Amino acid sequence: MVQGAQYERELRHVLAGLPEGVRAVTRSCTESERAQARLVIERPFLVVRAAGSGIEGSGDLLALRGDICFPIEVKTSKEKKLYLNGRLSEQYSALENIGNKCGLMPLYAYRLKGIRGDSWRIFRIETGNLVGRLSILARRIPPCPLTKNGRPHLIWDQGLPLHKFLALVCRETEQRSQTFEQVQERTIIESEIYDSETEIHAWMKGFIRPR
Repeated sequence: MVQGAQYERELRHVLAGLPEGVRAVTRSCTESERAQARLVIERPFLVVRAAGSGIEGSGDLLALRGDICFPIEVKTSKEKKLYLNGRLSEQYSALENIGNKCGLMPLYAYRLKGIRGDSWRIFRIETGNLVGRLSILARRIPPCPLTKNGRPHLIWDQGLPLHKFLALVCRETEQRSQTFEQVQERTIIESEIYDSETEIHAWMKGFIRPR
């Protein structure tokens, strides 16, 4: 339990944007990975420790910011696979239920012990009723993989590295520095352009005279 609390605190300090916390978890990462993780220093979360609150589905941590909110269940292991049996299965069901009821996207943060580089991986729990930015982020965050029997579990290699997750949720929308037309052509993450817009642009080319 002491070790679990240690890793939970480690993640809490990162999400809260504490520079020393970010440095601690990225010490053996590449410079590119460190730069992505440092984005959270400028756009930190308010992180509330939910463990022991008595509310099923609250997870271990609740990360809140003006635009998004995540209940987070923290897991650590020396093994790359973690099966969610017994009490862990009940935790998953509770998180899934609260996500569906409240329109939230609960996450698992899975830390692998004894590894260099980014040791955290992020998974989401499949839920419905996601709108706005959460629905867009859901496309980028992998869901918990399923066993042959269709039961969710965690495979560390299949998760989203923490530094990429932080870059995803902390990147500026650029609305203040772009025109309205430019913002329309970009999503808030990674320049996704709607297919319908691409088709319109191609259609218009036939009406443009070459100079």
